[in-house]
Amino acid sequence: MKTDNSRVYKMSFASVYPHYISKAEKKGRSKEEVDEIICWLTGYSSEQLQKIIDDKTDFESFFSNAPQINPNAAKITGVICGYRIEEIEEERMRQIRYLDKMIDELAKGRPMEKILRK
Repeated sequence: MKTDNSRVYKMSFASVYPHYISKAEKKGRSKEEVDEIICWLTGYSSEQLQKIIDDKTDFESFFSNAPQINPNAAKITGVICGYRIEEIEEERMRQIRYLDKMIDELAKGRPMEKILRK
């Protein structure tokens, strides 16, 4: 499945990050858990993550410059935003949807060990 996702890639990560936190906190989860998910997926440290937020880095750069996408990310499957993750051809969009899916799982009360595919 191929679509034009250039608008999504140019969105700043900082503009979406508060929504991830809000979604988690509404369900009794924490900002720290959101950060743990993001750092697990991308390999960024907490300090690097904060710099990305402060610099208003776009999603394309956020994922392109990630130290290391976690090898277990491929275990993230299912439907998010109407798309089956494992069928998304564009790597960058698939990575964005991995993050969306993990935040959804957090908000649904799934244990961190399962979210982090341990």
